[in-house]
Amino acid sequence: MAKAIAIFNQKGGVGKTTTNINLGACLARIGKKVLVVDIDPQGNTTSGIGIRKRTLKNTIYDVLINENFNVKEAILSTKTDNLDIIPASVDLAGAEVELVSIEGREKRLKKAIDSIRDEYDYIFIDCPPSLGILTINSLTAVDSVLIPIQCEFYALEGVSQLVSTIDLVKKSMNPDLYIEGVVLSMFDGRTNLSLQVVQEVKNYFGNAVYNTVIPRNVRLAEAPSYGMPIITYDPTAAGAKAYVAFTKEFLARADQRKGEK
Repeated sequence: MAKAIAIFNQKGGVGKTTTNINLGACLARIGKKVLVVDIDPQGNTTSGIGIRKRTLKNTIYDVLINENFNVKEAILSTKTDNLDIIPASVDLAGAEVELVSIEGREKRLKKAIDSIRDEYDYIFIDCPPSLGILTINSLTAVDSVLIPIQCEFYALEGVSQLVSTIDLVKKSMNPDLYIEGVVLSMFDGRTNLSLQVVQEVKNYFGNAVYNTVIPRNVRLAEAPSYGMPIITYDPTAAGAKAYVAFTKEFLARADQRKGEK
């Protein structure tokens, strides 16, 4: 039974898509069966993993809008073994409006995800940088939320709203929802600012913050333009080593949480 995790922060450019692709790819590399879901109308996970959006027949849009649509028809294999994707296209931009009049609109994605949980170890959902119906669908469908936060000046701006949104969904639609953890991205150890942000985030979230931080790395930024995870594009890059380390910590914490239960 797959664990489903939403990768969410309402701020853009914080590393959601980068984490979705590279955490998924690292887990797939060690034999985990992984599905990444792109529910961002920009479709960056889709293109960043090597899928051409113009050639897509079925996408997450069909899953959300057509109640009788079989979600398996939207799942594509990627060039990484054990890593599948439900892609997104520009059509998704209109889904927010179309979903308004649909009964049970907040649980469309949950219904689809629940039907395929038995086929994966992990399902990751790349949420859009907004608090609309697509994000609500994502938070309703998952077990937990992974929050990427960039090591920059405005890092904590909006974090209280982010946590409030998670709490709201927990109270109204998904009572078992919890924060999986917080991963710090775009870290530059040469600057006092990055170090200060790390401390501020740890003060706010406490033990939920992973010890591994993802560095600002040119090769990591280049990889999506070639449609590859960083461990394929350049396994020796600092970004690749960081995501491998983060994946190990992610699994260790998940095992620890299971033990505590």
